[in-house]
Amino acid sequence: MLSLIYKCLLGAAVVFIIAILSKSRAFYVAGLVPLFPTFALIAHVIVSQEQGAEALRKTALFGLWSLIPYFIYLVTVYAFATKMSMVSCLSAATVFWMFSAGCLIYGWQYFNQ
Repeated sequence: MLSLIYKCLLGAAVVFIIAILSKSRAFYVAGLVPLFPTFALIAHVIVSQEQGAEALRKTALFGLWSLIPYFIYLVTVYAFATKMSMVSCLSAATVFWMFSAGCLIYGWQYFNQ
């Protein structure tokens, strides 16, 4: 239970840092904060402890491939930011992310079975 509380506090701290940075002159740095491997570190520790080093390697490799949906999300936001409302832009980017993430998961399961 204590580890769950720690994880929640860590997530809240990240959101707090993003909120502060988004109001600063270096607002663009707020886009870098979510890329700090906070949750990846947690996931990697858990996977390593429960599944071992080989599973950790596969998780890291999948993490590299998972940059593709994030890239698609960012390209979509960049392309639509001045052409759509913020809600429409972010919604479209999220849909593209979900579709590409689904394709990634399907492909990963298909080729790694």
